[in-house]
This record gives sequence, structure tokens and C-alpha cells, in this order.
Amino acid sequence: MRMIMEKLSKTLDLDALRSFVTGMECGSFALAATRLCRSTSAVSAQLKKLEQQCGTELVVKNGRHLALTRNGEIVMGYARRLLMLNDEALRALKGELLQGEIRIGMQEDFGESLMPGILGQFKRHHPGMRIIARVARNRALLDALDDNALDMALLWQPEGVQREGKLIAQFQLEWIQHPELDVSTLLSQGEPLPLVMFDNPCLMRSRAIACLDRAGIPWRVVFVSHSLSGIWAAVQAGLGITVRTRIGMPGNLCVAGSILPPPGYLGATLEQGTGNEAVHDAQAMLGKLMEEALLSVK
Repeated sequence: MRMIMEKLSKTLDLDALRSFVTGMECGSFALAATRLCRSTSAVSAQLKKLEQQCGTELVVKNGRHLALTRNGEIVMGYARRLLMLNDEALRALKGELLQGEIRIGMQEDFGESLMPGILGQFKRHHPGMRIIARVARNRALLDALDDNALDMALLWQPEGVQREGKLIAQFQLEWIQHPELDVSTLLSQGEPLPLVMFDNPCLMRSRAIACLDRAGIPWRVVFVSHSLSGIWAAVQAGLGITVRTRIGMPGNLCVAGSILPPPGYLGATLEQGTGNEAVHDAQAMLGKLMEEALLSVK
């Protein structure tokens, strides 16, 4: 009986839980150590401590990546809730629970795939903060920032324009197509490559056309859309090929590989406007969530 009571009376270490959660979110405990400003050995020791407290293995190696065990999945769910409550309690004691309004924008690639998770996490921590979100293309978001209609925006790095945004990461641009579109046959027959694109101005459209022109590959735009969902629908229908990153790429599409010349990389940046103290605090917290979400899909 004493042994059972001893096991039930143990308290999970919150620092160990944070290292565990951060390590799995980063996909590496070395990256987690950098984010937590600790040594890799210290983070590894905390994981071992947590496994000892739980009396079970939580993480296993799966090739070059980490994977949760069945018990690890159970602990992960509780760990996130415990950390959320802990952080919320500390902010409440410090009077840091935000009140007010934050206006954010995201380029469509990020808005459709990353926004729900980012906003959900932020809202759970700051239920008193009103969020106004806008999903749009780069030019519209930049104009809104300049007009003070947005407090912050996550978008593709504008080319040839000097702005003060923070570059978060560079993403590989890919030629994306339906698997049944036979690009090799089109090229061998000298047929113009059918392109599915946004209307001008568009960073990825410009990159695609310049890339094909340099390689001497004929092309024609067969479908123009004003929205990302329209682009994906047209490519899924086999109308043509497009250039985007893999962020939010539908599962039934594929990349063309080395058949076509590589269109290069495109940076994702976080742009911020001015605002009061509450807006600045919200910008910092949302910016961190956006950065973490972007790096997790890279």
C-alpha cells in the first residue's frame, strides 16, 4: 500500500514537461535546447527525469526523427494543458492577461494551413483579447499595414522592396502538379507548358515565368485565379502546373521533381505596425507562435 501511495503522490516536473513538449514540437531536443536557452544534455536529462517520474518510455527514435510512444501521446496531451494553465496563472498574477484588440493578416498559404492552430493557441492563453484576422494576398496585406489597418502580418518577402519585417525562414519553391499530368511528354513534343497562376502582380508567377524563359521552355497561362483555393482546384483538375511551396499542398498533388528548372526559394517575413502596449505584447506572443508554426513545417 505504501508503494502505491508513493507513486500516486509524485508530481510531474513542469520544466521537464516543457522540455518534452518543446522537443517534440521542434522534432529535435537539440533544437529544443536552443529555444529554451539550455544545453542539449540538460534537456536530455529532463526527458529522462520525466520518463522516470512516469515510469515509462515516452519517446523513441523513428529513423532520423523522434516519435511518441503510446504513453508518450497520453502524457503529451496532459503536458500541454498543464503548461498552459501554469503560464496563464503566472501571467494573471503579473497582470499580463491581455485585454483589447489585435488585427492580424496572413498570406493565403499561411492562412489556410497555419492560422487555425496559431489563433487557437493564442486565444486559449488570452481569452480577453479580441482577434480580427484577415487572409489575403501579399499586396493587399502590405497596403493594409501601410494604412494602419493591420497590426501585424505574416507574408512572403516582397522582392525589390525594403521593409523592416523579420525574415523567419526561406522556403523552396516547387513545381506542383496532378500526378496524371505528363509534363515530360509535353516538353518532348514542344508543347507550351500549361500554367495555373494568380493574376499579376504575383511573386510566384513572376518566378515561374522567368525560370521557364531562362530555360527556353515555352509556356502559356491556361487558368488565372484570384484565390489560392482556385489555384489548388485547377491543379487538382489537371488543367496545368503551378509554382508554390509545399505549405498547404493538397495530398493528391505532387512536385514535378527535376523535370523542370528549380524556381528557387522565397522568404517568409513577419511585418508589424505600431500600437499601444497591449498590441505590442500581443504582437510579440503571436509572432513567436507564427515563427514556431512556420519552422515546424519547414
